[in-house]
Amino acid sequence: MKLFLIILLLFFCLNVFAQKPDEVLATANGQNFTAKDLAPEVQQELVNLPATLKNTRQALLDQQIADVLFEKEAAAQKISVAKLIETEIKAKVSAPTEKEVQAVYDANRAAVGNQTLEQVKSQIVAFLQRDAQQKAYANLISNLKSKYKTTLGKDVNAANLSRFEVLATVGDKQISVESFESKNKIALAELEADVYDEARASLEQIVYSNLIVAEAKTQNIETSDFIAREITDKLKDYTEAERLALESALRDRLFKKYGAKFTVKQIPPTVQTISAENQPSRGKLTAPVTVVMFTDFQCSACSATHPVLQEVLKNYGDKIRFVVRDFPLITIHENAYQAALAANAAHAQGKFFEYTEILYQNQAKLDEASLIEYASQVGLNVKQFEADLRSKKFAPDIEKDIADGKTLGLSGTPTIFVNGVKVRQFSPEGFRQAIDKAVKK
Repeated sequence: MKLFLIILLLFFCLNVFAQKPDEVLATANGQNFTAKDLAPEVQQELVNLPATLKNTRQALLDQQIADVLFEKEAAAQKISVAKLIETEIKAKVSAPTEKEVQAVYDANRAAVGNQTLEQVKSQIVAFLQRDAQQKAYANLISNLKSKYKTTLGKDVNAANLSRFEVLATVGDKQISVESFESKNKIALAELEADVYDEARASLEQIVYSNLIVAEAKTQNIETSDFIAREITDKLKDYTEAERLALESALRDRLFKKYGAKFTVKQIPPTVQTISAENQPSRGKLTAPVTVVMFTDFQCSACSATHPVLQEVLKNYGDKIRFVVRDFPLITIHENAYQAALAANAAHAQGKFFEYTEILYQNQAKLDEASLIEYASQVGLNVKQFEADLRSKKFAPDIEKDIADGKTLGLSGTPTIFVNGVKVRQFSPEGFRQAIDKAVKK
């Protein structure tokens, strides 16, 4: 789940919307395409980029301040940050009453349709607890700011800042411009890239659709008949992967025939070194391509992305090594950390992937009793599993994954890297493009 869009800046440039609405972003078949041809939501992202940039820089600074506060308080209490959040936020949020649950259900009858209260109760409870936890989080931050005197310095979006200027002071620790940029340099490499990649993808689809019409016209047939002949009638297995492969091949042929060229801004990818040592993995160590997925087993986006990615990976055989690392979003997912502990306990017995398939499919039931039941279902030594789970034996491994994830610029899940390059388009085509690019290198 993405908590917020992250951005590309080499320091403080706010003039990132360099491509004007009338600027030609693509040409094909003698036709020009500009930002005005983009889908409305993509146009809006481009127009809003400077404002999004400012807001995100401020959000990143706020998060860095919160991280320092949590680290100081955890050190004072001689516990981990995860334990601090558990005791100071999660433990202080009581379960919602039946009356509160009923009130939410009644207020959203139109949205739930024919589903009964029992069918959606777990979702309502999760919603109410998440709301309460967010308030508890805000209260904790407020209290810690008072305890560890916190003051703001220079505006993080101000122009002409020097690297030594102070953006905030938390107790005896200063957050300088240099430390802000260093900590967030990877996170700061994504927003502009995301926006322009979205624009490129939108343009490609627009150009492709136009060229299908043009090609059908040259052959004096209906567009639907042309699509049927080039794609539908060629299907043998009728799988989504097969259909997408045929469509991709047709797109490439049309782009070449009609001289399609794209001049929309492209941001060079940042290649990062990501450790896969001692992590759950599939595939040979010598595989030319390593795909690393940082996941949260309570994250709905992760459960939706996982099968899509796995389906794509099947087509590459021994060329791929798939690695999983933990990044539980402990401030918003009550059971994510516990689920990560359980997954690591399953990994210790060689059944990580069998176990995590069940976790993804049962995200509303990640309490301890359910986690132990799943261990039984996949044939684990339940006694050993329980001991590892309850002792938090693998907490150091999870903490290392979280720390590494933050260094890599993670702000949410799922986050996926192919040979150290972050994947921006979570679709079969997006995954294939990222992998194919890595295979060719």
